[in-house]
Amino acid sequence: MPPSTTPAPLSGELLDALRSIVGAEYVRTDQESLTLHGQDETEDLLFLPAAVVEPDTTAQVSAILTLATRQGIPVTPRGGGTGLSGGALPVFGGICLSTRRFNRILEIDTQNLQAVVEPGVITQKFQEEVEKAGLSYPPDPSSRGSCFIGGNLAEGAGGPHAVKYGVTKDYVLGIEAVLPNGEVFTTGARVLKNVTGYNLTQLIIGSEGTLAVITKVIVRLVPVTRLKKVVLVAFETLEDAARAVASIFQRGITPSALEFLERAAVQAAEERQGKHFPNGSAAAQLLIEVDGNHEEALTEEIAAIAEVVEQHHATDILLAEDRQKVEEVWALRRGIGEAVKSISAYKEEDTVVPRAHLPQLVRGVKEICARYGLTSICYGHAGDGNVHVNILKHTLDEETWERVIDPAIREIFALVLSLGGTITAEHGVGYTQRPYLPLALSPVELRLMREIKQVFDPAGILNPGKIFPEAGV
Repeated sequence: MPPSTTPAPLSGELLDALRSIVGAEYVRTDQESLTLHGQDETEDLLFLPAAVVEPDTTAQVSAILTLATRQGIPVTPRGGGTGLSGGALPVFGGICLSTRRFNRILEIDTQNLQAVVEPGVITQKFQEEVEKAGLSYPPDPSSRGSCFIGGNLAEGAGGPHAVKYGVTKDYVLGIEAVLPNGEVFTTGARVLKNVTGYNLTQLIIGSEGTLAVITKVIVRLVPVTRLKKVVLVAFETLEDAARAVASIFQRGITPSALEFLERAAVQAAEERQGKHFPNGSAAAQLLIEVDGNHEEALTEEIAAIAEVVEQHHATDILLAEDRQKVEEVWALRRGIGEAVKSISAYKEEDTVVPRAHLPQLVRGVKEICARYGLTSICYGHAGDGNVHVNILKHTLDEETWERVIDPAIREIFALVLSLGGTITAEHGVGYTQRPYLPLALSPVELRLMREIKQVFDPAGILNPGKIFPEAGV
C-alpha cells in the first residue's frame, strides 16, 4: 500500500464542536480508525481523513455540514467501504462522515409494497427483512453482505439481477438529504408516478456523494418469487459464450441473471475458496438463472436456453435446482472479484456495451492487453452487457506496469465507446476514473455537471476530488 499524504489536522476547537454535535465517542482521530476509513476496496489506495465522525440523526448531519462549510473543511460521506472507484476516499483529508449509525429499517409497508430505510442499513440485511414479509428488494451488488443502501444510491449500484429487475435507481421513490450548507430537503413521493418538477431524486442517485448526504430512502418492493433455477453452460471459446448471450434474449427469454465467467476467474475463485466449480477448466461459462412461480414455465425456459446455447457450441449444460446448490453456485460467483484481486496489483474497469457487442468487447480486450504484455481476467453481468475487466500486474516489473497501464486502459475505453458503450456501468467514476471522463462525455455535458455541482455545493466541501478530471472540484 502506498504511503498516504498526511492530512491537515483539525483544530481542537473544531473537534470539540464536532464532539458536541455527535458525542465524544463518535468523533474518532485514532490511527486505526483513520486508516480504516482512508481506504475502500479500490486497488491499494489510502487517503487518511483528519477525523471520522459518526452521526445518527439528520439534525446531526446538518450541523456537521453547516460547520464544515463555514470552516471550509472537506467532508467525505462514507457507507460500507466497499466501493471500487475510490468514491468514498477522503483525498483532501478533512472529515469522513460515516453513515454506520444510520442503520434502521423504519418501515416495511406490505400493503403498498414500499419501505423506508436509513442509508447505513446493509443491503443483504434489508433484503432478508423484506423477504420475511413475502417481498423482495432486487438490487444485489456482489458486496451486498457488507455494502450500505446509501452507498448503493450514491454509486447507482447494479448487480447480477439487474438484467431482469433493474438497478438501484429503479427502486427509489424518494429521499431525504442534507445540502452542504446544512439545509434538509426531501424529494419524490410515495407514489409510482410522479412528474412534479425536475426529478431531483434521480439527480442525487449516482452523484457519488458530491451533491448531498442522503439520510433517508423510500424504496419500492416487489413480491418475492418462489422458484429459482441455475443453469451452468460451458464453452470452448470466450466468443462462443459471449455470442450466446444476445441469442438468449432474441429467443424471448429474460433470465433473472446471466453472468459471464472466463476460466481464469473461475479458477481464482476455486483456489481462494477451496471448492470445485463445475467445468472449471472450460474456456468460459455462462451462469444463467431463471425465476418465477410456476415450475412448468421455468422448465420451458430452461429447455429453450439449452437449444440456444447448443447452437453456439456449448460443451456442457448443468442444472442446479435445489436451494443449496443454487446458493453454492452463487457463493462461488460472488467470490470471484475478491479472488481475482488477491492475485496481484490490478486495475478494474467496469465496461459496458450493448450485449450484442460482447464478443467484440471480450476479443478486443484480450488483444489490447496481449499487445501491452498485460494479463486480463473478464467476468460480470453479461445479460446487461456489463463486463468487469481486471487488468493484473502479475509478473510485470513496476516500471513497465506504470508505463503501459494508462495507454492500455485508454485503448480499452476507446473500444468500448466505439461499440456504443461507456466506461462505467455500476462502479461509478469516483477518484480512479476521473482522468477518463472526457473520453465518454462531451464538453457540454461536463460543463452542465460542473454547474450542477456549483449550485448544490458552492463552497466545494462535499467529497471533493471525485468525478471531475480536475482535482479540486
